Amino acid sequence: MNVMESLNIVLTSQEGQLLDTLDSPPRIQSFLDGIEYPSGEENRSCVDVLRQRKAHCLDGGLFATMALRRIGYRPRIIDLQPDPGRDDDHVLALFQIDGFWGAIAKSNYSGLRFREAIYRTTRELALSYFEDFFNVLGEKTLRTCSRVIHLERFDHLNWMTESSGVDAIEVYLKQVKTYPLISNVQAARLSLMDKRSFDAGTLGINLNGTFNPEE
Repeated sequence: MNVMESLNIVLTSQEGQLLDTLDSPPRIQSFLDGIEYPSGEENRSCVDVLRQRKAHCLDGGLFATMALRRIGYRPRIIDLQPDPGRDDDHVLALFQIDGFWGAIAKSNYSGLRFREAIYRTTRELALSYFEDFFNVLGEKTLRTCSRVIHLERFDHLNWMTESSGVDAIEVYLKQVKTYPLISNVQAARLSLMDKRSFDAGTLGINLNGTFNPEE
């Protein structure tokens, strides 16, 4: 039995019907946008996200990857990582159309979500998040990005149906090698977010679910 068959066994008929409506990247993003971004660090499996209607960056990204897989895309993510100690990382669920990359993501920040499939490389895609990747102090914090991570390697951990599998992916992401998006010299010159951009990026934010480097 493959992992998608195992997933379908766990789902109720109503849950399966709901997933069947998520038949395009924009519709998957819309579902994620409509559920709660919770406080706390609990990791939820894809099934938990569906049932609880809650997801943070990691489990939301994995849910999107599962939903993309159901409609024929390969299960792939990249991890955007910040200046250490200044912010949280951010997981993107990847999809390709005609060789161009797009992304789906769940975020507390409005600019860190969907990207159309117009980017020639995943580095180019990652850099499209740079101006929107800031912390509650207004610091622009994006620094590095992982290579593409193929989630088939975690299928034996049942990450779509078991939160322990999501926990294992989280551990892997803390250890994965990343590659710089900007230089240290460039980072030292960065300005703070202006108020208008900050207000737009934090529209609807759950402050209890944010990383604060001063706490």
